[in-house]
Amino acid sequence: MTTVPFLDVPAMARWVAHRGPEAVIGRLVDALAADFARWPDLDKRARIASHSRDGVIELMPAADDVTYGFKFVNGHPRNPARGYQTVTAFGVLADVHNGYPTFLAEMTLLTALRTAATSALAARYLARAGSRTLALVGAGSQSEFQALGMRAALGITHLRVWDTDPGAQAKLARHARALGFEVHEATSGEDAVTGADVITTCTADKANATVLTHDMVTRLARPGVHVNAIGGDCPGKTELDPAILRAADVYVEYEPQTRVEGEIQQTPDLVVTELWEVVAGRRDGRRGAPATAGPGEAFARHAGDRRTPDDTTVTVFDSVGFAVEDWTALRFVRDDVPAGFLRHLDLVADPEDPKDLFSLVVAAQEDDRADAREALDRLMGLAGRGHVDALAHR
Repeated sequence: MTTVPFLDVPAMARWVAHRGPEAVIGRLVDALAADFARWPDLDKRARIASHSRDGVIELMPAADDVTYGFKFVNGHPRNPARGYQTVTAFGVLADVHNGYPTFLAEMTLLTALRTAATSALAARYLARAGSRTLALVGAGSQSEFQALGMRAALGITHLRVWDTDPGAQAKLARHARALGFEVHEATSGEDAVTGADVITTCTADKANATVLTHDMVTRLARPGVHVNAIGGDCPGKTELDPAILRAADVYVEYEPQTRVEGEIQQTPDLVVTELWEVVAGRRDGRRGAPATAGPGEAFARHAGDRRTPDDTTVTVFDSVGFAVEDWTALRFVRDDVPAGFLRHLDLVADPEDPKDLFSLVVAAQEDDRADAREALDRLMGLAGRGHVDALAHR
């Protein structure tokens, strides 16, 4: 029998608690950096999305020459009002050699961890040195993870929090204070971004919203603020004033996907840089060694014309979530989680003769007949004893 290890939701939560969420995110940042540095060698494609009036359901595949993986994930902004999570997900790894699944895991918690780690990876290269204050516009399921990611990457100590839902804002403030952050509960988006070194926007409405304006970025935030835009992640769903994008240096994960789903769907001619190029040293970020390699692959062809960001440059990471990040996270968990946290599923049909799949049905029929005979034998035995007992008491 070939079984597949499976990490369910309670076990994932136990693993995160066991390792510590901030430590997990920090280690995921390093794992992502290693995979981003070998980006050209990976099999990548934009996610496969099925949109409806209620939300979107997506498949997100990625692979190298050893391991294939995919994530199944939804995004339904109205779900919380109906008692459901906005996002739920699971993921699968498989062996490229034979196609067999090798690992299954819940990915609702894991997606929050990998999103925070990806944000932290971008901030490692793009935020100003000495950044200590993070503005969080949107206090939903991602927010605590984002705060921990930015502390792991930058040493963030202060949070300025705003959400149109007072309950969500209070929830984040409560958790963040328990995690050791200084928290300012803002009265507006403008209040939240005042004096911020980094701004993360993470709202759920499936609309072309403007939760962050150019004036908020240039007048209220600190000069050279880094904007981490993670809420816009499908066609027709954005958060930023397009003027911010036109005035900033903009970085993305995978341009073909971000052009359709990200903030830059509003600015189709905008020149952007893929983050992997910065991680691999082909392009300049604000922090880290200057680029020494030649031009990147397709979709970064004009990036060489851009200046290196300085401490007055606004940088934007237009993050929509990309399959390589999930693939990295799944492999990281598979290799790190203790065996005792795992269940095993009999998921692979594995007949003795690989060409005789029907033998599994024949064996099951024989098992059913054997079970039926055993049940009848038990029934007849009980009936016999009862008949004898009844005769003895006449």
